[in-house]
Amino acid sequence: MADANESEDSIVCYAPTMITTNGIWQGDNPLDYSLPLFILQLTLVVVVTRIMVYILRPLRQPRVISEIVGGILLGPSVLGRSKTFANTIFPLRSVMVLETMANVGLLYFLFLVGVEMDISVIKRTGRKSIAIALAGMILPFLFGVGFSFLVSTKGGGISQGISQGTYILFFGVALSVTAFPVLARILAELKLINTELGRVAMSSALINDMCAWVLLALAIALAENQSATLASLWVVLSSVAFVLVCIFIVRPAIAWMIRRTPEGETYSEFYICLILTGVMISGFITDAIGTHSVFGAFVFGLIIPNGPLGVTLIEKLEDFVSGLLLPLYFAISGLRTDVSKIAGATSWVVLGIIIFFSSAGKIAGTLIVSTFYQMPVREGITLGLLMNTKGLVEMIILNVGKDQKVLDDKSFAAMVIVAVFVTAIITPAVTVIYRPARRFIPYKRRTIQRSKPDSEFRLLVCVHTPRNVPTIINLLEASNPTKKSPICVYVLHLVELTGRASAMLIVHNTRKSGRPALNRTQAQSDHIINAFENYEQHAGCVTVQPLTAISPYSTMHEDICNLAEDKRAAFIIIPFHKQQTVDGGMEATNPAFRMINQNVLANSPCSVGILVDRGLNGSTRLAANQVAHHIAVLFFGGPDDREALAYGWRMCEHPGINLTVMRFVPGEEAIDTTAGSTNELGDSRILSIVTDSDKDKQLDEEYVNEFRMKNANDESIVYTEKIVNNGEETVAAIRSIDSSHDLFIVGRGQGMISPLTAGLTDWSECPELGAIGDLLASSDFAATVSVLVVQQYVGVGPQGEGVGTPDSPGDSNDLQFGHMNRRSPPPPPRGYSP
Repeated sequence: MADANESEDSIVCYAPTMITTNGIWQGDNPLDYSLPLFILQLTLVVVVTRIMVYILRPLRQPRVISEIVGGILLGPSVLGRSKTFANTIFPLRSVMVLETMANVGLLYFLFLVGVEMDISVIKRTGRKSIAIALAGMILPFLFGVGFSFLVSTKGGGISQGISQGTYILFFGVALSVTAFPVLARILAELKLINTELGRVAMSSALINDMCAWVLLALAIALAENQSATLASLWVVLSSVAFVLVCIFIVRPAIAWMIRRTPEGETYSEFYICLILTGVMISGFITDAIGTHSVFGAFVFGLIIPNGPLGVTLIEKLEDFVSGLLLPLYFAISGLRTDVSKIAGATSWVVLGIIIFFSSAGKIAGTLIVSTFYQMPVREGITLGLLMNTKGLVEMIILNVGKDQKVLDDKSFAAMVIVAVFVTAIITPAVTVIYRPARRFIPYKRRTIQRSKPDSEFRLLVCVHTPRNVPTIINLLEASNPTKKSPICVYVLHLVELTGRASAMLIVHNTRKSGRPALNRTQAQSDHIINAFENYEQHAGCVTVQPLTAISPYSTMHEDICNLAEDKRAAFIIIPFHKQQTVDGGMEATNPAFRMINQNVLANSPCSVGILVDRGLNGSTRLAANQVAHHIAVLFFGGPDDREALAYGWRMCEHPGINLTVMRFVPGEEAIDTTAGSTNELGDSRILSIVTDSDKDKQLDEEYVNEFRMKNANDESIVYTEKIVNNGEETVAAIRSIDSSHDLFIVGRGQGMISPLTAGLTDWSECPELGAIGDLLASSDFAATVSVLVVQQYVGVGPQGEGVGTPDSPGDSNDLQFGHMNRRSPPPPPRGYSP
């Protein structure tokens, strides 16, 4: 604030009645009263913070940066330079109310951070994470020790009566800490949270955070008792006693509460109130002991068992605490930061050196350990950068240091700038240095047609809700898992990331152990995972690996495609965005699901099937030997239809499956129409399309003949050819067989020109399913038949052979036309190059 507000020894007097105003009509100025003033301050802080979030979003900065910068803007560095602003909006008398509320917010936020942390991760993390965490603390800590001498001799630094040891401890801890919640947000933003690098970074940050808390408690104990060493010892011992009481008395009491609540029931208001009061009691006890009140709240959060209780507490508190109260704490830090105190070129040079060496210390420490563990140098540097993340714990250390007069204004301002700068450069630097540029894994079996009949068949199955599960399990059983060709299923539960830390903090161990995500879909994850694990136990030759992807819907397809590539899947099954209603119609569940499906179709590294779920033999799963399905493959021609036939072929080897293959052959009239249309268009592209379609016809013929020859004597397979001339006849032919089947498998037919589907696309609701898929999925079609719409992965080679990447030229048209509505002239087929 202005100079008038800067004295540490001011005496502030205010009347206890001046809480609420009598109103402006009585001549009162609302800003003279504490409540209206506090409301104005809170509103201003939240608005400025939100504006900063919006401004810094294109730079991909974590929210903590916006909050600290927002605080600095309101403080004496920028707006507070105006005495009028400082004395009107942030007068000295209001600081007590503001700081009290900010600390209440901080108390509950650190309780939430404790609830979200999974200590069992530390038990599961290997030596690598522990070594990286320690190396990432020791080197910066040693640099901090060196800088503490440098800063204290360069004028300012240590206040009177504070030992050099305490100052070293504060400075060292402030430089060596890693902010776990902020790191989680950065990793999610960079799409690294589910990578090995992300998992190591998260585990190391968790261990680092724990060490930082211990050191912070120690630093506070020493700072508050500069004279009596015995008092410091008592502080440390009583803090240890507090932690032990929490673990051995409070935790069992909370576990008893959880057992008293039936599974699936909500927790009683009484229990929730008890726990929320416990947060304040813990804060009071640790404050009385001599450590900071947030230490008690954090420990109390850690002892809450993972599960529905944690979810309930997070849902009740998260938005209010992190959206409204927490920015106040950063605003307080900003109000205390006066950048003008760092005067003169020397001070800025020293600041630059601190920034460089504190970052370099972490990077060097991490790099040494990562090299020892044979990680690539780039990954080591990236990990070092990520471990430089600063955030809330750093601000708490600095504020406590200022309160205890360990840090003066200059040191405090310098350290805040270090924290902001070091965290701000992480995302851009990591983006430049570490590009896991779609690590291309060369594998050939990207389609069902190309999969060997005697090798493992790998599927990636995406699930939104438990409702998708029964039909998918029946479909997997129908896919004929045998000893010769077992099925490996990766079940991916898709959960939307709602922009809060809670969803992400547990993702790193979700994929390892199949633990359900700790967020509001916990119960759904449990049901889905249990259903598939149960299926795995009862079915032979099937292995299931359940995973959870937590990301925004806009980028979820990246997770799906990356996973399919990492796991070398041949086929992705993803649910259609509409589900069947009680009356047999189809209604959209979530528009975002449709966008995910379109993005997966456009970017997938293997074949994709969209499953329109209308139940497959009822809602219950049958035993393997009881499976009895009538499946129809509708074959028009083209790569997608060949893939559909390949899947049907695999299924028909199952003893309980009856397969009907209906091939649609154009009649004489149909051929005439195509010829006419070709001349009319007169487009140079038509030549390539015609040659492509001729090649496709030849491949179709070969594949169908091979299928017929190998299955000539199989009574469970019926092959028929229907001669049709136009779309109407096609629809009539399909309607004639619809009621006698459980499942239709059809090709998406993207880029194929066929007179047999002419006119069907004019009223198409979902062009991504193709003409026939859209027809079968529409509400006015068969109410009991499920549909699987298949798109074959087409590589770079002339016949879809050779191995292509999702970004390769051969698939560029796929990306281009993935979202196009059909128009005349139609887009060229995938794999077309001019």
